[in-house]
Amino acid sequence: MNHGVSIGGEVSYEYLILGAGPAGLQMGHHLSRAGHSYLILEAGDSPGTFFKKFPRHRALTSRNKIHTGSEDPEIRLRFDECSLLDEDGDGAFRFSDVSHSYLPSADEMVSYLCGYAERHGLNVRCDTRVLRVERTGAGLFRLTAADGSVFSCRRLIVATGTARPHVPSIPGIDLAESYADVSVDPEDFVNQRVLVIGQGSSAAETADNLIPTAALIHTLPDREVERLERSHGQLVVSVCHADGGAEERVYDRVIVATGFRFDDSIFASGCRPEMAPGGRLPARTPEWESFNVPGLYFAGALAQANGLEKHPSGLVHGFRYNVRALFRMLETKHHRRDWPAYEIEPTPEGLVEATFVRLNRASALWQLPGFLHDVIVVDEDWNAARYLEEMPLAYLRQGELGQSSHYYTISLERGEGLHPVVRRWSGGQLISEKHLPEDLFGEWKKPEAHVAPLRYFYMQQLLEIADLESAGYDAPLAEMEPQRLLRIV
Repeated sequence: MNHGVSIGGEVSYEYLILGAGPAGLQMGHHLSRAGHSYLILEAGDSPGTFFKKFPRHRALTSRNKIHTGSEDPEIRLRFDECSLLDEDGDGAFRFSDVSHSYLPSADEMVSYLCGYAERHGLNVRCDTRVLRVERTGAGLFRLTAADGSVFSCRRLIVATGTARPHVPSIPGIDLAESYADVSVDPEDFVNQRVLVIGQGSSAAETADNLIPTAALIHTLPDREVERLERSHGQLVVSVCHADGGAEERVYDRVIVATGFRFDDSIFASGCRPEMAPGGRLPARTPEWESFNVPGLYFAGALAQANGLEKHPSGLVHGFRYNVRALFRMLETKHHRRDWPAYEIEPTPEGLVEATFVRLNRASALWQLPGFLHDVIVVDEDWNAARYLEEMPLAYLRQGELGQSSHYYTISLERGEGLHPVVRRWSGGQLISEKHLPEDLFGEWKKPEAHVAPLRYFYMQQLLEIADLESAGYDAPLAEMEPQRLLRIV
């Protein structure tokens, strides 16, 4: 349903979303269910237009694993890297409804995104290329499209992805071909010596595509390429290696596949977002809001966290949860709706039970290890305890919740393997933490290895809060036997 209000030919909304890709549609779904006024603007002729061209070689690297050994839709999302969240996050309309391919094609992603938008009746306006974003005197965002249409909103969510190819500042780089335009027909490279500049997925897929026909293929990170020159019909590449060594190499063709960056060209100077170090992504607060433009938010690949080697926050199976977290932040900040929470039994046993229910089921903690955390807030007298799900730690610690005197964060984190970590905090101070051992099957249920140690940990915290040491118990809590702790409790 279109909830926009027409004001003098300008249509105004509470929220405008730029981009009808996975992140834009996911946010539209949440806003729609909450009854907010919103519109998704898409430059292309359908949702998912980006995937009609990229990746160039049409194969996605995201897995569409259908058979997981579980019928629980939440657990199945741990192995489903293509679906968006549906209703309560259970993925009722899954990518497997469109394709059974383990590594599906980009065209199948387009079909899925179109089906998702249609299934939920999302408010999407296609063929609407925004040319300019500016701020009005009333503090609204005004967007002008190529067809002359004008839209305004209180809050703008940019979910366009990193759409502009990143071109490194290398002398002679204009002699190279771009990943976005180079031929994808391997027969055009028969017996040629090819250098691919880049280290990411676009470089890898480009190199893999040429293996059958190219005479040789080299890949280099852009930081090791000093310059390109043309000589006798070939390209001479000056290379400076990380160890200080230098050499010149001769190739028939050089392809630049160094990824993409955020395109800020549509923003007027008064509301152009600052860029993060490196210049590829906008600078964002822990709420994924622009550092310098209040009311401007980023979702999807633009909201990816640092440390992508640890969690896939720039990919669908990561940012689908981040978008939900952003929606909850918006609800809390602008609509006075608290982060969803539920009461649990305020005893060590109650905390243990709630913790393991989530550790053994939640897909968000699994897909974004070390980034999203569940939170348990316990009253100082242990009369009440609340459980909140899937909150970024930086956001938690900057807010009122992070000033609580007694709370826990629960996460899955990588070390030698994926394993649960429970930490107790008082305000911003880390009081104690407990690492549980990894499990090959991702099932933390073993009485001696998992349940008993966590119960012991929570009992220790209860006794410290109750200050039983000062009440005549001679042994330090950390050294007290579990059986004695249990008798005291």
